[in-house]
Amino acid sequence: MVYIGGIIVILTFAAIVKGYETRLTLFISGLVMSLLVLKPMAAFDAFFKTAAHSTLVPIICSVMGFAYVAKLTKCDEHLVRMLTDPLKKVQAILIPGAVIVTFVINIALTSAAGVSAAVGAILIPVLIRAGVKPEMAAAAVFAGTFGSVLSPGNPHNVYVADLAKVEVMSIISVHALTSVICGIISAVALSVVAHIRGEVSGWASDSTAQTSGTIQDGSINVLMAIVPLIPLAILILATPQVGLLPKSINVPTAMIIGAFIAWAVTRVKPREISKSFFEGMGYSYANVIGIIIAASVFTAGMGAIGLTDSLIEAMKRSEHVVKLGATFGPFLIAVLGGSGDAATLAFNAAITPRAAEFGLSIPTLGSIANLAGALGRTMSPVAGAAIVCAGIAKVNPIELSKRTWPGMLIAAVVAMLMLL
Repeated sequence: MVYIGGIIVILTFAAIVKGYETRLTLFISGLVMSLLVLKPMAAFDAFFKTAAHSTLVPIICSVMGFAYVAKLTKCDEHLVRMLTDPLKKVQAILIPGAVIVTFVINIALTSAAGVSAAVGAILIPVLIRAGVKPEMAAAAVFAGTFGSVLSPGNPHNVYVADLAKVEVMSIISVHALTSVICGIISAVALSVVAHIRGEVSGWASDSTAQTSGTIQDGSINVLMAIVPLIPLAILILATPQVGLLPKSINVPTAMIIGAFIAWAVTRVKPREISKSFFEGMGYSYANVIGIIIAASVFTAGMGAIGLTDSLIEAMKRSEHVVKLGATFGPFLIAVLGGSGDAATLAFNAAITPRAAEFGLSIPTLGSIANLAGALGRTMSPVAGAAIVCAGIAKVNPIELSKRTWPGMLIAAVVAMLMLL
């Protein structure tokens, strides 16, 4: 049965890479493995338990709720303008600066595709007009779209925190330095690639590049620009290390406070704020929690058929197998499928709870899987963020991957060495 389970797992990820619906694929695979050993309730119990999870659901949904409020009030657009405008004045830092700015904004605006649209609509045309080749201009924004690994609303941070029974900010602190270094590596590597290819300057401006979608002219409202950063600031001030706010303040509380502040600053009708917040929560449940639910069914099936225990035993024989599997398993599947979620969640559900058996901690093992999956997705030509950036620059998404892969691969190796 273990070998049959292995074949099902391979077919599952092949189907995800092919573009089959992720939630349906994971759910059916988990259910089939459970049925093969006559334990169907293992799959259904995992579904029910995760669907009403007291930690994952409120944290992840409230973050997306606040993101929708930031979009409604246009606070996200003012944040983008505040951080991107200075880059226009210094051409020498345009490419690495675009990567870093996107990385930072992605911490507050956690959707990779969303931040690609918000930042890309401004920066990509600016880079092109400055003489940067369109493919490189799009790659500069795309390369920074893994900053969400530092967000308290990142579903993998939340999931690993729940496994380890610690606060989500404690998980972020484990990989914060590594993630920042990976961001710097991404920026520097892309800049080197740009110079080697000769794509830094001298390219004719492409007037067909889209420049609409965010505020392009007019003054920046600093108060509005700060609003998307307020929940993150509240959570940092509430950590035990800082202690300036009560440690009882959690992620949903910070997001709700942020929504109230967004209303106070912009004076948008309260009913519209409320409507957007709950729309965001609903979207998050369907598109993020839904994948987590399906992944839990998948891993329950792996456990029922005996595959998880077999993998654990195989990994115990070699420390290097664990390190390589945790890093390049999610990484490679994310490259092929355009999303690091399925592979990362499957790994963290099946392997990370047993981290102690490999001489590692749950936060460490879960963090490397999270970061590796994000890095792999940031060199995938089928990632949503790549398609958005390529669309703005009017280029083929594969051209972005040709430019981001060196930085992502180097960052993945560095992350493995630093964390494991």
